[in-house]
Amino acid sequence: MWRIAEDRRVEARPQAHQVGGGSKRSSGGNRAAAGSAPVREQPGSSDPGRSSANQVPSSRSEVDGRLGTMARGGMDRWRDRLALVTGASGGIGAAVARALVQQGLKVVGCARTVGNIEELAAECKSAGYPGTLIPYRCDLSNEEDILSMFSAIRSQHSGVDICINNAGLARPDTLLSGSTSGWKEMFNGFSVAPSPVQMDPHWRHPTALPGPQVNVLALSICTREAYQSMKERKVDDGHIININSMSGHRVLPQSVTHFYSATKYAVTALTEGLRLELREAQTHIRATCISPGLVETQFAFRLHDKDPEKAAAIYGQIECLKPEDVAAAVIYVLSAPPHVQIGDIQMRPTEQVT
Repeated sequence: MWRIAEDRRVEARPQAHQVGGGSKRSSGGNRAAAGSAPVREQPGSSDPGRSSANQVPSSRSEVDGRLGTMARGGMDRWRDRLALVTGASGGIGAAVARALVQQGLKVVGCARTVGNIEELAAECKSAGYPGTLIPYRCDLSNEEDILSMFSAIRSQHSGVDICINNAGLARPDTLLSGSTSGWKEMFNGFSVAPSPVQMDPHWRHPTALPGPQVNVLALSICTREAYQSMKERKVDDGHIININSMSGHRVLPQSVTHFYSATKYAVTALTEGLRLELREAQTHIRATCISPGLVETQFAFRLHDKDPEKAAAIYGQIECLKPEDVAAAVIYVLSAPPHVQIGDIQMRPTEQVT
């Protein structure tokens, strides 16, 4: 296993009410020791692209073991550093936040409503995970809210080392007859509040709508502010991950997905543009897209909000990805050696055709 530990500082873990309190990294801590080998994935239960029945975790302990096994060694250098996860109140965002806390990171999980994040933080603490989840209320449709969040992270911690833009808002507005308000909601993030329903205690099948997960503008604002946070602290090994979609790589024949797909193609282009700008800036900060296909969250119920039976049928046709599969892909990306940049992971359920 490869690891970077020579310059690690050990600091007190922040209290739950704080945004954070960790260490500042410099460019000297971003390279692996010479001759070391990366942790590589073997086909099997830890493969984020597999969804056969014998690989779906049946308990939280199995999920924990799966993520722990695949990340040992590669995630050591991230321990006690800070990751921001947007849209962390359910679905993929909650699974990613939990996985990072399990690996020993301080995680700021933000959403417009934080009750579910507070429950997850308590669950992680009760499970004895080495990291800390800090809930933060932020309306991602409001730039001032975003800037205030980054200011709070700066004052209570020092800044962001990993930014996970968990974008995934969809409305059933077609190109020929869709509403301008629906288009604005997908593009700008003027999203409606989530339904006040209960969450599954194991977070495998969330039954509440996720928090605002803004597809383009909030993603770009968070990316800009995360980079500036890294730059001002001379962090040279940070990582920005955009949770994209297979809809950012192909257009489905369903008209209700066409505008949504356009926003996801924008995320694909933004991630590659970010990679190029990071190279021009001569930094080793990395940019990655993770593009899942059908994931069992509330996405279909939001897209087909007037036809819940149709939404349920989408998830019943095949064995879908789980939020933990996407979280495993995030851990895989962060576990790669600093000289390896994974540009895009495209992942579908094995049974998904398009």
